[in-house]
Amino acid sequence: MNHISDYIVVGGGSGGCAVAGRLTENPDLSVTVLEAGGGGDSLVVNTPAGVVAMLPGKLNNWAFETVPQPGLNGRRGYQPRGKMLGGSSGLNAMIYVRGHRQDYDHWAALGNTGWSYDEVLPYFKRSENNETHHDDYHGNAGPLHVSELRSDNPYQQLLIEAGKQAGFRINTDFNGAEQEGIGLYQLTQHNGERWSASRAYLRPHMGKRPNLRVETGCYVTRILFEGKRAIGVEMLQNGQKKTLRARHEVLLAGGALQTPQLLMLSGVGNANALQSMGIPVVHDLPGVGQNLQDHPDFVFKYRAKSLDLLGVSAAGSLRLLRELGRYRAQRRGMLTSNGAEGGGFLKTDPSLSAPDIQLHFVMAMLDDHARKLHLGHGYSCHVCLLRPKSIGEVTLASPDPMATPLINPRFLEHPDDMEVMLKGFKLTRKLMDAPALANARSSDYQTANVHTDDDIRAVIRQTADTVYHPVGTCKMGIDSMAVVDPALKVIGVDGLRIVDASVMPTLLGGNTNAPTMMIGEKAADMIKAGLRG
Repeated sequence: MNHISDYIVVGGGSGGCAVAGRLTENPDLSVTVLEAGGGGDSLVVNTPAGVVAMLPGKLNNWAFETVPQPGLNGRRGYQPRGKMLGGSSGLNAMIYVRGHRQDYDHWAALGNTGWSYDEVLPYFKRSENNETHHDDYHGNAGPLHVSELRSDNPYQQLLIEAGKQAGFRINTDFNGAEQEGIGLYQLTQHNGERWSASRAYLRPHMGKRPNLRVETGCYVTRILFEGKRAIGVEMLQNGQKKTLRARHEVLLAGGALQTPQLLMLSGVGNANALQSMGIPVVHDLPGVGQNLQDHPDFVFKYRAKSLDLLGVSAAGSLRLLRELGRYRAQRRGMLTSNGAEGGGFLKTDPSLSAPDIQLHFVMAMLDDHARKLHLGHGYSCHVCLLRPKSIGEVTLASPDPMATPLINPRFLEHPDDMEVMLKGFKLTRKLMDAPALANARSSDYQTANVHTDDDIRAVIRQTADTVYHPVGTCKMGIDSMAVVDPALKVIGVDGLRIVDASVMPTLLGGNTNAPTMMIGEKAADMIKAGLRG
């Protein structure tokens, strides 16, 4: 097989779906999308509460682990990543958050021309179809549906009331003029169903646009080069090795963990490291795989007697059966829940220019990424550090393309990170101990006996992990460790761009899914402009 397309998109996740959907609006451009996983259009994916079936294991999930983390007492962290069309947008909590204005302005200040907040906002708006907000910050005609919660859970209002009691600002739009405050999240849902990047950008056009070809079950093993020009890829599909060629460009969208892995396997990366693996060097690019940044996260857990909360009990099972009927009839209720229905952005120091911690308030007693189940019902609250100073890396474990890369976020290795987490813990506890929530719980599962600063540091090291936002491993920039330039072209080679969260030079103050789709939108525009030019 030697299929030829104008563009090959490696990875059918959030960035890959967005760039492919937009490029194929031009009938003269042919695009092939290659996805290692399946179609991402099953009942378990489209039903929001189905995330509890996918998150803990390997259903539509790469389910990676980190190397042992000294900052987490030597534990291995968990790194779930979507393995399906839609990528992690088919597996995530569907929270629509863009980050803070100053994050993008900082990117621009680092030399990334065109990436300031005012310059990326039009791409967020172009992507978005918001059912509630009609103002200068939102779009209402894009392919990505953004909706209010439909779970009707009374604990949402307990969170808001607790926020007021604790003296925090209440925010009805985390993507508007101000990010700070406590509130309810908007979700990438439509009529109570998950609206992944695939449902937004690919599925409406599959079988209808002859210039769009989508292949699943494809493990891309190598980028093919002629000299220093990318001309295609090798892949395995159904046990067969296949070759695909690109007339114009290969667009990498495998995410922050697998895009650098593929580059290194293909001979683009630190030359000494590649040579030590026996990989022929195409281009010495030392930044590949470096600059890994992720949000470290601690979870408060509380028991409660309410059947409004997900849990394990006979009464809860009967309630779930009733809720299944309600979901089928109305697309409302418990099965529409994304879990993390509310939360907020808070400052651990009032003098800060932007919030430095984010909360996710979960309608279940979430423990170890839902890999540990407890009898009874409860709720949880995540607190994550938005701009960690600990920087890690992704490296090759082996030249075998089927081997998992070595993932090392270096969580909490920088001492400042623990101190901000300590402050974030205390702020979050203030919210959790406000009467509205304190009166709604029967016990504090994990932190009842945590009192001193040393107690807090110990429980954070004992249980913290990711909140699923790895970025930065092929960073955009103009310095010696940059991997792509501001047009997302891989530096030092031709015909190769990266269109995923790995290009983010710094971690955003918020969830990373909507920003990754924005990157895909902007990449498509830059590619089209280059063709016109």
